[in-house]
Amino acid sequence: MHLLVVDDEETLRSVVSQVLTADGFKVSEAASGEEALEVFRSGSHQLVITDIRMGGMSGIELLTRIKEHNPDTQVVIMTSHASLDSAITALRAGAYDYLVKPFESLDLISAVAGRAAEKARLVAQNRELLEQLTHANEELQEANRALKEMAVRDGLTSLYNHRYFQESLAQEVARSKRYDKRCSLIFFDVDHFKHYNDTHGHPEGDRLLKGLAGLLTANTRACDLAARYGGEEFVLLLPETGKELALNVAEDLRSRVAEHPFAGGETQPLGRVTVSIGVAGFPEDGADAAALLSCADQLLYRAKNEGRNRVVGG
Repeated sequence: MHLLVVDDEETLRSVVSQVLTADGFKVSEAASGEEALEVFRSGSHQLVITDIRMGGMSGIELLTRIKEHNPDTQVVIMTSHASLDSAITALRAGAYDYLVKPFESLDLISAVAGRAAEKARLVAQNRELLEQLTHANEELQEANRALKEMAVRDGLTSLYNHRYFQESLAQEVARSKRYDKRCSLIFFDVDHFKHYNDTHGHPEGDRLLKGLAGLLTANTRACDLAARYGGEEFVLLLPETGKELALNVAEDLRSRVAEHPFAGGETQPLGRVTVSIGVAGFPEDGADAAALLSCADQLLYRAKNEGRNRVVGG
């Protein structure tokens, strides 16, 4: 352990240093408070033993400056019988202990320094343990956040899953009803997806769904909620959005999908990958979440029955 001995009396400083060196400490010396502070700031001293009365900076002032720099450093004050009141002041200021000069026995120096060193070790161990616990707690919180996110995400597309969408839809409709707002729901699926899977295989079908999800998230607002409803079906919840604007969003989505160069699109019955879309708005198409979803679903199947690759909004 690194230790700093501070005293403007060279003889006393030397005696204390020799005793503590013999005890196994790595000892540095300083002849004044100013010099001690400079040495302390440039080193890693866990323990400082300083005289309380010195020319220039006093031991109490040095104690205060050391504690400001590193509160974990243990400081022992050396004082005379005539200055015991100052020693008590030093203890209140954060000193660990004090030694009275002249020393009754050199063993007292070793005993006090040993106790202070043990305190410094315990403080360092506690701080290290606290840092480890803090780090472990941060890792646990991050793991919990990741697990929570995984619980609401679709494993293939990374969009929100069916359960999270249902909860969010119910909340958004309730909020819109409470504050007299509007919201809209876009429900769509991939046209002739079974044909695509039969032609190219399910891995390519999964790749198509992932690409479609990426296209969807890249062209929606941060407040919108995109989810995989199931299979090749997707939903997009648009808060505070009227049906007319939602129809424009849906048409833009349909157009982007039709124009996107999905692999194998030329083998589809329409010569490209396309989607059919139903758009429902609250409150005109449903007074609650279930009614709104049912309406959007019916409009989606109307789009399919009317030839696919189209948007139907009632």
